[in-house]
Amino acid sequence: MTVLDARALNRATLARQLLLDRADLPALDAVAHLCGLQAQEPQEPFPGLWSRLRAFDPAELSNLLTARRVVRTHLMRRTVHLVTADDVLAWRARHDGMLRQRVLGVYRRELDGVDPGELAAAGRKVMADGEPRSMPELARAVAGRWPAAGPRPLGEMLVAALLPTVQLPPRGLWRTKAGVRYALISSWLGREVDPPARDGSDPVGQELVRRYLTAFGPAASADLRAWCGLAGLPAAVSALRGELVAFRDERGRELLDLPDAPRPDPDTPAPVRFLPAFDNAILGYHDRSRIIDDAHRHLSVAGERVVLVDGRVAATWTVEADTVVVNPLRRFSRADRSTVAEEGGAMASFLSGDASDRVRVSASPA
Repeated sequence: MTVLDARALNRATLARQLLLDRADLPALDAVAHLCGLQAQEPQEPFPGLWSRLRAFDPAELSNLLTARRVVRTHLMRRTVHLVTADDVLAWRARHDGMLRQRVLGVYRRELDGVDPGELAAAGRKVMADGEPRSMPELARAVAGRWPAAGPRPLGEMLVAALLPTVQLPPRGLWRTKAGVRYALISSWLGREVDPPARDGSDPVGQELVRRYLTAFGPAASADLRAWCGLAGLPAAVSALRGELVAFRDERGRELLDLPDAPRPDPDTPAPVRFLPAFDNAILGYHDRSRIIDDAHRHLSVAGERVVLVDGRVAATWTVEADTVVVNPLRRFSRADRSTVAEEGGAMASFLSGDASDRVRVSASPA
């Protein structure tokens, strides 16, 4: 079985994630290709798409949100993702059990004795008027029936698990700060979530495997599970084995992939790329060593924005007074500093609406 080293996996990841070459895609197609973008920080999908698309206009993504063609919702790993309307309708029911278990993992004691069916029915009754509500508003409306549970656990279980909901604009619009208001997916999109297959098959699970490999492969089953949070996909993987190819990584793990998916030459040059907080190019794997050193792994879950140099995490970045500030994690060559400064200036210009292209690259660590 062919062994793919870390550099080969890195270049494959960059190609699938649209980070090796910026793509000529509409924002909607890019969101679909990427299986959504992590979006608990509402503005982060904008720099994420700017780093991936050749002609990205942030107004395009805002318009998709207001036109109800993309939505913000709790989905993979119970984190807020920006996904297409078609994908949330197709995928939401498949995530129901995982979403409940993840909320219970935090609030099991508080929710002891609360019947999920009764809580869901109470929440749907409140939301039946079609009016958007914040999580505290919804929780207070049902809390009288379960006073011991407390509003926060009840609200989290309702909006992140029991009720298929979306977070409404203006939350998530370009350069807009807004609180979180929820509506039922069925109310916002005018369609019910697709029900699970009645025959016990798992076509949605199989489609998730295909879509994941398209955007993240080659990957191990543990990587797939780390991305979506679903434990029940072994049967879907088994059902697809006949249409997949297999490799091994340097640790001996089996990696699966689509036969015709891009796997570039490991020596393919990789441009500098600025990634937003919680980017799935890093979080979408159990083994993240293809793109980030183990010593820096904590950065990917701490909300740090990172810079890729030669395809790997080499710096963090922030914005201070319209200036992009880059803090290297390793020694930069003169060429590294130049290319990072150039891309950082372009990012500053994007974020400021062309008001500033200032960038400051701090000294490399000793």
